[in-house]
Formats: sequence, C-alpha cells, structure tokens
Amino acid sequence: MKLRIVVTLKPGVLDPQGKAIGHALGSLGFAGVGEVRAGKLIEMEVADGTDDATVDAMCRKLLANTVIEDYRIERA
Repeated sequence: MKLRIVVTLKPGVLDPQGKAIGHALGSLGFAGVGEVRAGKLIEMEVADGTDDATVDAMCRKLLANTVIEDYRIERA
C-alpha cells in the first residue's frame, strides 16, 4: 500500500526556510507572494494490512517532530 505523509510546521513556529524562499521569489521578480511555509512530503510503501496505529507511530517516532510539526497521512 502506498502512503504519503505530509509534514508541516505548526502555526506560530518560525520557518526560516519558508522566509528564504519568499525572499528569493521576490528577488526574482515574482510579485504578490505572501507568507511562505516549507514542509516535507514522504512517500512510502507499506505492507497491505498495516494498521493506522502503526503508521501513526512511525510518524510520531521518526517522521515528524511533533513538538513543532503537524502531519497528515494520505493513502494512495
């Protein structure tokens, strides 16, 4: 089974990478770009029948820093 894990910073957490991207876009002449937030997309295959609790544990223990990041799981 294919999964996508989307990891984003929690609201209120500073995002220097997003800020740098926003600044660079402005420097390249792209007007109208507001706040930019950067995140991670993790695609993986797991065995059919892998339960939600196991996938959630993977996210909490390794894939996301739950102190500053949120995540969502998408099944393809």
